[in-house]
Amino acid sequence: MASGDDVSELEESMERLKVVAEEVEEEAAAAASVELSFGERRLKLDSAADAMEITKAITEFSCLHALRLEGNTVGVAAAKAIAETLTKRPELKRVYWNDMFTGRLRCEIPPALKSLGEAVMLAGAELTELDLSDNAFGPDGIQSCEDLLKHKSCYTLTELRLNNCGLGTEGGKILAKALKECHEESSAVGQPFALKVFVAGRNRLENDGAVVLAEAFRLIGTLEEVQLPQNGITHEGITALARAFTENSNLRVLNLNDNTFTETGALSMAEALESLQNLEVVNFGDCLVRSTGACAIAKSLQNGLSKLKELNLSYGEIKKEAANEVAKSLASKEHLQKVDLNGNCLGQEGCALVRDTLESLQKGAVLCSLSDDEGSEIDEGNCDDEANEDDEVQEVLGHQHRDEGLTDDPQLQVKGKAIIPSKVEDTSQDLPAQLDNLSLSPK
Repeated sequence: MASGDDVSELEESMERLKVVAEEVEEEAAAAASVELSFGERRLKLDSAADAMEITKAITEFSCLHALRLEGNTVGVAAAKAIAETLTKRPELKRVYWNDMFTGRLRCEIPPALKSLGEAVMLAGAELTELDLSDNAFGPDGIQSCEDLLKHKSCYTLTELRLNNCGLGTEGGKILAKALKECHEESSAVGQPFALKVFVAGRNRLENDGAVVLAEAFRLIGTLEEVQLPQNGITHEGITALARAFTENSNLRVLNLNDNTFTETGALSMAEALESLQNLEVVNFGDCLVRSTGACAIAKSLQNGLSKLKELNLSYGEIKKEAANEVAKSLASKEHLQKVDLNGNCLGQEGCALVRDTLESLQKGAVLCSLSDDEGSEIDEGNCDDEANEDDEVQEVLGHQHRDEGLTDDPQLQVKGKAIIPSKVEDTSQDLPAQLDNLSLSPK
């Protein structure tokens, strides 16, 4: 039978749960009261008449902070009609205009976006979130948004999502220029542009786009989340981004999945990690970091990143000794929830080694499946690009070196504990020179 104290504690717990439930309901109701959503209605809006349901709702809505139009298809005339009603909504803060032009001719998208952007500016709205993802508008589309991105309506923008828009290198340049101008002009009036979230995966930005965006990121300096997966960026762009990220010390999420680091980019990114002690999610999966890069990243992890929750180094042509160094570097990561090393070149022995290492650290549960491991160096056809690399990494593990100075290769300059190319070029063929200047033991 429960004692009186137990009953009292139970009643108190139930009362606390009731209060929490009421607070959640109130928050949900408050959110609903300021958000007008036509999301995922699959509406085909060609004319002003087709958009009448939306324009009427916008006109009658009491306090319009957020407008969702995603999952519909909006033509030029319908966009103009919607824009007309938005000119009278200065309280607008968040707009979700993603996936909004399915089945439209590409030439229809820029004028439709321009109308909507001009309406926001005319209203004097101060946006905090802008989502244009999954609209295949290319450079022309982002150019139609350029005026909005530079306008004071975006001085307050904290989240910008442009995933899967087909920007290309030219679109990346237009976007970067707009972001830099927004920062410069907002700073001039004492209201610096403080973007926190930037998402632009699957845009074919390549090196040219990445380099100019890196310039904008370095200037902004307030980023907390950057997602640039599948953009065809190689070591030149990766190195530029790495240097820019060091100016954004509040970064929590960094996703560069499915780009191509090679050793040069991986070494640059490894040094950048030492400046990013607030990182919680690091996704360098399918980035060809290879064993040398993985060792450098492990060294940076060993020295910090105490808040790390997720690490993805899958499909990177990493061999067993380097993968084990990564595992050992996670010893002090109390918040770790997920480690992905699948699809590398560990072999049966290497997979067991990594599992055992993490088990010994009481972190076995965080390791993802290794079912797609490509096998060890014995499997000639899989991971032979770095022949004898395990032996070279073994040599590194006990090698002592200078923390400051120059390598024998004048193209490489040691800064701190990682190698940074003084001239951007692929040094993957000079593996021994890099390894001689890389230490994985604690300082």
